[in-house]
Amino acid sequence: MSETPQPADLIVFGGTGDLSMRKLLPALYHADRDGLLAAETRIIAMSRGGLDDDDFRGKVDAEVRGSVPVDDLAIWQRFLARLHHVTIDISGEDHTGWARITALLAGHEQRDRVFYLASPPMTFGPFCRQVHRAGLVTPASRVVLEKPLGRDLASAQHINDEVGAIFHERQIFRIDHYLGKETVQNLLVLRFANAFLEPIWNSLWIDHVQITAAETVGTPGRRGYYDHAGALRDMVQNHLLQLLCLVAMEPPSRNDRESVRDEKVKVLESLRPITGGEVDRFTVRGQYTAGVSGGVQVPGYLDEPDSTPPTEASQRVETFAAIRAEVKNWRWAGVPFYLRTGKRMPYRSSEIVVQFKDVPHSIFPGSAPNRLVLRLQPSEGIRLHLMAKEPGAGEVALKPVPLSLSFAETFTARVPDAYERLLMDVLAGNPTLFMRRDEVEAAWRWIDPILSEWESQSLLPEPYPAGTAGPAGAHELLARSGRAWHEEESR
Repeated sequence: MSETPQPADLIVFGGTGDLSMRKLLPALYHADRDGLLAAETRIIAMSRGGLDDDDFRGKVDAEVRGSVPVDDLAIWQRFLARLHHVTIDISGEDHTGWARITALLAGHEQRDRVFYLASPPMTFGPFCRQVHRAGLVTPASRVVLEKPLGRDLASAQHINDEVGAIFHERQIFRIDHYLGKETVQNLLVLRFANAFLEPIWNSLWIDHVQITAAETVGTPGRRGYYDHAGALRDMVQNHLLQLLCLVAMEPPSRNDRESVRDEKVKVLESLRPITGGEVDRFTVRGQYTAGVSGGVQVPGYLDEPDSTPPTEASQRVETFAAIRAEVKNWRWAGVPFYLRTGKRMPYRSSEIVVQFKDVPHSIFPGSAPNRLVLRLQPSEGIRLHLMAKEPGAGEVALKPVPLSLSFAETFTARVPDAYERLLMDVLAGNPTLFMRRDEVEAAWRWIDPILSEWESQSLLPEPYPAGTAGPAGAHELLARSGRAWHEEESR
């Protein structure tokens, strides 16, 4: 990014929605507070809200101000002054909104122009056609697509075709906020800026890898969405596979916008397909039932309040998914990658655990394999678990101890939110941390056979009580090879 921010217009479609109010606008305020936005940069929300500029600024002042550290009222007022709102309905016949956005953008065609689609994927194609019809797409335009990009390979290809008919691939930024997390950035640095790890980053020294995204929350008010998504589409196809790629990828020739993405695609294309009868052997799906979470009795998925009435799809959707994956290449042959995500788990945690093999011959009783843990949330950091001798005379007693790097404790600077980092990359035109079309489609190509097998089965997802670590099948997935999930071992 250049030292002097360049003026830009950021148009957020769905600008009054949950994502915009909780993530995008706070991230943009922090960027403004840190001097990363040019004075002329504008943030234009588009929605069906019927708001004028003052109404929208009042809404942001009421709903966002409490979630950001407003210690300088002048900066907050400056941020509010950047905000505009245009009422628009892309499915309607009223073109008043398009006339207003055209007038608002007129004369600024040379600025970077970013269209951020904080909306359902079925709107991506129609929106792009509308902005093209209105003459708003310039050579300096970019479009940001939120996940999930489709429901399967065919729908993802259809969306990519629709958007690709208006925007060049270099203008399309498919966002996955996990890739903006500080620990994910540090994973690349840890691997490729430290000489001691690369010689042991392979099947000779690594026993297995675990990638977990656990949530304590359920789906109150969101069952209508989750019935059609499920954990596999919502989390595994994008977030967890992206993390797997960063762990397993070969060193890129350089840290530029395409080399990293080239290596990630190679990993996805090397994943061993899971098809037919192997799906039952290498995957587990579950759905939470009533239980105690955080000391409070909570309902099961089918009884979540403020949701649409449960249907047959509700009974079949998974709120938990676990997969045993393999990367079939020379570096990783024989090393299982365990992916797991679930709602109503006993803890909130996203982490990568690299489990090394035991020493070839231990001369001390009680030794345990080394383990590298990269925590993405709730507190980002890196821990390397080593064996050490407990102080004292007499017989040698070993204890695993962590070498710990906590970003909050080590670095005094504020750790930027993932969306803040990614939005600045969009404004800078840097696509390195965004998914390319072939990357998205390679992920769906691997996921589709699992989805098809699950949807063809008469068996329902395995139940697990809320507040527990998932269904029994998930533990058996590792236990069959004498392994256990990291959290189970550490409790």
